[in-house]
Amino acid sequence: MNLIYGITQVMHRIRVKLYPSYLPGCENTFIARTNCESNLNVEQVCAALRDRGGFTGNFNDLLEYVKQYNNEAAYQLCDGFAVSNGYYTIYPNLGGVFQTPHETPDPQKHPLSFRFRTLDALRKLAGSINIEVEGLADSNGYIDEFIDKDEDAVNSVFAHGNGYVINGHKIKLAGDDPAVGVYLVPVNDPSKAVRMTRIFENSSSRIIGIAASTGYLYNKVEIRTQYAGSSGILLKNPRTITSSFILEET
Repeated sequence: MNLIYGITQVMHRIRVKLYPSYLPGCENTFIARTNCESNLNVEQVCAALRDRGGFTGNFNDLLEYVKQYNNEAAYQLCDGFAVSNGYYTIYPNLGGVFQTPHETPDPQKHPLSFRFRTLDALRKLAGSINIEVEGLADSNGYIDEFIDKDEDAVNSVFAHGNGYVINGHKIKLAGDDPAVGVYLVPVNDPSKAVRMTRIFENSSSRIIGIAASTGYLYNKVEIRTQYAGSSGILLKNPRTITSSFILEET
């Protein structure tokens, strides 16, 4: 049993790591980012419902019903409806600006995305979650944020062709090793990593570019660089910096 069923003596747990804050007026302070190990798919959540939640029905039927619900919810979203499950609402959102009331929507100028809004039931649960601080992120370099500028999303999604900003520490791309670069790495098949070549800004704390596509739903961000923290010093071999969060390709 868990907090959803009203058993408050059992605590949920979320782990975080601390990163230096770059906000004006907040120097020498730290902000927390969740340390996400993986994303759970439908099969894993349904297995947890069976093994931990006490579900006694047919497991394969459960999988089929959940997948049918998700497919229908996606269909309704594409018809302009918001969909709520009691814990959060997903709704379509059209970005960009229109120059005149008669302008025809352009997918490039007016990207359609889907937004997530938490509801009261889920917000109440947040007050009963135990937060474990695992200390500072790796001082040798870390990725703090991946921001999809077109989706206005942080550490959550990316889309092929969208502009992105990576904020972090000691992430500058430097060195002549062929492996140096920014990569999107599929969680389920790291061998299919895709290098993102369109980069417009490259510094020790920020990289700006255009996102590529891996064709996989769940991905991590990976930076491979010979940068050692000083402009005049390069490592003999590239080091790899991997995001603690997982991004979904939309």
